[in-house]
Amino acid sequence: MFKRVGLFLLTNLAVLALVSVVMSILGVNPQQFGGLLIFAALFGFGGAFFSLLISKWMAKRATGAHVIETPRNEAEQWLLSTVQRQAQAAGIGMPEVAIYDAPEINAFATGANRNKALVAVSTGLLRAMDRDEAEAVLGHEVSHVANGDMVTMALLQGVLNTFVIVLARVVGRVIDGYLSGGRDGPGLGYYAIVFVLDMVFGLFASMIAMWFSRHREFRADAGGAALAGKPKMIAALERLAQTYGESTLPKQVAAFGISGGVGTGLKRLLMSHPPLEERIAALRNATPDMHDVRQGVVA
Repeated sequence: MFKRVGLFLLTNLAVLALVSVVMSILGVNPQQFGGLLIFAALFGFGGAFFSLLISKWMAKRATGAHVIETPRNEAEQWLLSTVQRQAQAAGIGMPEVAIYDAPEINAFATGANRNKALVAVSTGLLRAMDRDEAEAVLGHEVSHVANGDMVTMALLQGVLNTFVIVLARVVGRVIDGYLSGGRDGPGLGYYAIVFVLDMVFGLFASMIAMWFSRHREFRADAGGAALAGKPKMIAALERLAQTYGESTLPKQVAAFGISGGVGTGLKRLLMSHPPLEERIAALRNATPDMHDVRQGVVA
């Protein structure tokens, strides 16, 4: 928890420092943009945290997931008992466990509170994976929860949103002023420039967010190995590699699934998951530590 707060504060300080440097280079008076910083932070963090707060509700609605309250069969009972055991080992509260109808092998975790999260698996996963492989996938998702990845991603997204809003408008004001010969107040061109800059800076912000997401997947794999065993986690990833395809998960939870899309070049920079062969290779060389899982480090 303290590491996430520290990272959040350092990132914010870095953003403010960068914005200050840009303003200084462009000859902009920072006092003129105090209101903009407040506006950007409210909208940047407000949107990210609102999405986080409703993430469980949205995930259930978007996937049609059925939350297991009273197990209807042996498979549902196994899912509940496995997640309960892993949650206890990772030091978190028991998540809700759900099944959603989808053909691909996938699972996801979401929720604003690590002690009241949601872990869901697809019907495709239950059909295609044996119990050892499915156990490893559940460990991967429980590790996401134990590490507080949902909150960390919301914090990062809030920082990036704020940065994009502020920088696009600062640079847009300078460009518009230069093109208009120093006219007081923004003209119509200003709004067009800001729109374009929002898209450009937003693309770079997405690359940063997806870089972090890919890094987080390696750690979730290590967490799954710590909770279920390295051979089981490797076998689960190898099974995924045999049937790899585009995920049908909704955008809100796609980054927290066990499986993601495939891409090369620029597209790879916008992928939430690293290639499976890289994940398997990293896992073979990893030495997971159960203590790290309990401390929310491996996830």
